[in-house]
Amino acid sequence: MNYAIHKKAHFDYEILEKFEAGLILTGQEVKSIRAKQIKLTGSFVTIHNDEAFLTNAHIPLYTHAIAKDYDPTHSRKLLLKIKEIRYLRGKLQEKGLTIVPLSIYTKGRTIKLEIGIGKGKKKYDKRRVIKDRESKREMGRILKENK
Repeated sequence: MNYAIHKKAHFDYEILEKFEAGLILTGQEVKSIRAKQIKLTGSFVTIHNDEAFLTNAHIPLYTHAIAKDYDPTHSRKLLLKIKEIRYLRGKLQEKGLTIVPLSIYTKGRTIKLEIGIGKGKKKYDKRRVIKDRESKREMGRILKENK
């Protein structure tokens, strides 16, 4: 089941590769995610000392939880194999590549995060995508009217 999809990531980046990662979360964060209260917009993945972190993802405080010092945007550790982390670090050092979260979902009982290596799109690429989408929509209208 999908809890959140980062739609803007597919618009802003050309996704080259995708990976699946686990997340280290507290109990109240899991409940908040299952209530579909997570926002991936503006979040990204960083790598420090052979560890990957999800940074700037907004998981608000669960409505029935009692917490004094809770920061909804703190960094959360990702569970990846060391070989994958080293590969991602190498890709981050290439010019123009970044790692963005694409969606968060459950797989069995665990919550997984789909991350992708993305290359930023230029403004003219984004315009072309919008133009193609509008032309497909117009063709669909025309075909629907002719039936």
